[in-house]
Amino acid sequence: MDRRTFFTTSAFAATALAPAVATAGQPAAPPRRVTTRDGVQLFVRDWRPDGPPRATLLFLAGWTLPSDFWGVQMADLVQRGFRCVAYDRRGHGQSSDPGGGYDYAQLSEDLAAVIDGLDLNGVTLVAHSMAGGEAARYLARRGQARIAGLVLIGTTTPFRLHADDNPTGLPPAAIEGLRRRLLLDFPGWIDENAAAFFVADTPPGTVEWGKRLMLAVSRQAMLDCIRASIVTDFRPDLRAIKVPTLVVHGDRDASAPLAVTGRASAALIPGARLVVYEGAPHGLPLTHAARLNDELTAFAAA
Repeated sequence: MDRRTFFTTSAFAATALAPAVATAGQPAAPPRRVTTRDGVQLFVRDWRPDGPPRATLLFLAGWTLPSDFWGVQMADLVQRGFRCVAYDRRGHGQSSDPGGGYDYAQLSEDLAAVIDGLDLNGVTLVAHSMAGGEAARYLARRGQARIAGLVLIGTTTPFRLHADDNPTGLPPAAIEGLRRRLLLDFPGWIDENAAAFFVADTPPGTVEWGKRLMLAVSRQAMLDCIRASIVTDFRPDLRAIKVPTLVVHGDRDASAPLAVTGRASAALIPGARLVVYEGAPHGLPLTHAARLNDELTAFAAA
């Protein structure tokens, strides 16, 4: 297996966006919690513009990362008139660590709990990395009545396990070997694999900040989510998506190679549009934040 991680962070390009953020003056709703059917408390951020929002975006972070990951996108886009919502997946950030429920059936139900709990309608889902599967499974199981659009960024869909009809997928032994390494030395594995998820001039402080975010995850959540993201087949889910979909992927993504994930996912979703960022790694929301924010603005406001 490729030794590179699903590492994703968000803060690079903050200096480029700092003037807009510093002059914000926009009120944000206080953080709140949404309770799932099995009693898990999900920590939710709900940032709103002064006036009526142009649209609502719900951000879903990737493997091991909390809602803090989306800070650059949310702080900028709320100034552009969008309501920006994000939450910490169970076992991540400030949400409960329930000791289970890290399969995509439950994770998609957690997403439904946030959407229903905040009574969101006409929302654009913005999902990075493994969160693409949560969004796809939600749309397949819960329908698309509340969803205006979908953005998949560096997605790990559609299917990465070896099978008769997926011969290039990863064998089960490789997955368990990876999980064993992560169990025994997660910090060391992050250190070895972090560099490929940034560009050359990423500030060292940003890299260290991202590592700290990842290391705060529940060890069980980290292990179960990595397995679920590889063994779950999202091909039927993607074929069933009917909402406008934008797939954004970097051509230097080592964790989710473009041909295997982004391009394959876009081919399965009816009418999906694929945008490839030249030179972008898996941490695209971080390394290409300004361009991505413009892309999200145009898509969500259309």
